[in-house]
Amino acid sequence: MKKFLALLLTLILGTGLLSGCVSSRPTEESDASEGDASASGGVVNVYNWGEYIDESVLTDFEEATGIHVNYQMYDSNETMYGKIAGGGADYDVVIPSDYMISRMIAEDMLEPLNFDNIPNFADIDPALLNPAYDPENLYSVPYMWGLLGVIYNTTLVDEADTGSWDLMWNEKYADDIVIFDNSRDTIGIALKRLGYSYNTTDEAQIKEAVDLLIQQKPLIQAYVMDDIFGKMEGGNAAIGTYYYGDFLTMLENNPDLAFYIPEEGTNIYVDAMCILKGAKNKENAEAFINYMCSTEAGLKNCEAIWYSTPLLSVREELDPEVSGDVYAYPDESIMAQCESYAGLPQATLDLYDSEWTRLKSAS
Repeated sequence: MKKFLALLLTLILGTGLLSGCVSSRPTEESDASEGDASASGGVVNVYNWGEYIDESVLTDFEEATGIHVNYQMYDSNETMYGKIAGGGADYDVVIPSDYMISRMIAEDMLEPLNFDNIPNFADIDPALLNPAYDPENLYSVPYMWGLLGVIYNTTLVDEADTGSWDLMWNEKYADDIVIFDNSRDTIGIALKRLGYSYNTTDEAQIKEAVDLLIQQKPLIQAYVMDDIFGKMEGGNAAIGTYYYGDFLTMLENNPDLAFYIPEEGTNIYVDAMCILKGAKNKENAEAFINYMCSTEAGLKNCEAIWYSTPLLSVREELDPEVSGDVYAYPDESIMAQCESYAGLPQATLDLYDSEWTRLKSAS
């Protein structure tokens, strides 16, 4: 589920990889190139979330390795998966979230990593190793992690109304509420409000959650992804739900914003670096992953995008106010409120698709 500050937020789907399109600067989702590069080290094609890197790290990597970076962005796991599964792209490195990594492993979409080429993996927090989505840690290296919560404008929302997912259904704030434009997160919020697990496979529970979202729909100003930044920073919406790292970015631009973890519980996630099956530049991809795990690159990224670092050396370098932030580096009381997404069986994924269509088409 992130994110550098100078990025344009509108993402445009491309149609495939075109030779000759080489840029180390993050671009809107246009087509990457495997093709010629001026650097002697070749190229690496990276597909990452929008708002999720310090641009200078890409330049640093190129200067350190001679490998040219073609960097494109997506706005959701589902967008990324759909493009790759549809054969419309030929990337090397992708950075999905935990549950999507599980799915991509099951569908044989990822290459096992050669950790001899990723020595900086030794700096990863042991608490993030051998996760449920990659039990043997064969396919993924954590990039960033964090919590989901509710963001609200303190000048527009009564403090007494906060604390629960109920705020997202409060009629007082009709047309001032924004919510995710993807099925897993949005249906997950409704499941949590109902007291169910994010990972339920119970058809009745999932349909009940979507019924709840249909009830909410008249209150919703917009279904959003990274365009939540403009909505919340500009005071154009009063309430939204997004990631704590992004909240800290928004707070820099609008000090009236606040954040809380809903009492019913929330999502804790890991986004991790993976290499796609059949990647043409696998060793360069491993070099890129290794560089992202260096203290220098990790610190730059962490300080630019505010997400929680998996790198122990970076956490030691952070200002104590940051490393001691209970939402950035949760204590046991916060962790007790959190649940990770797990991979779901195909029948449940199909149900999510049909129920998402039912929600979006509901009048």
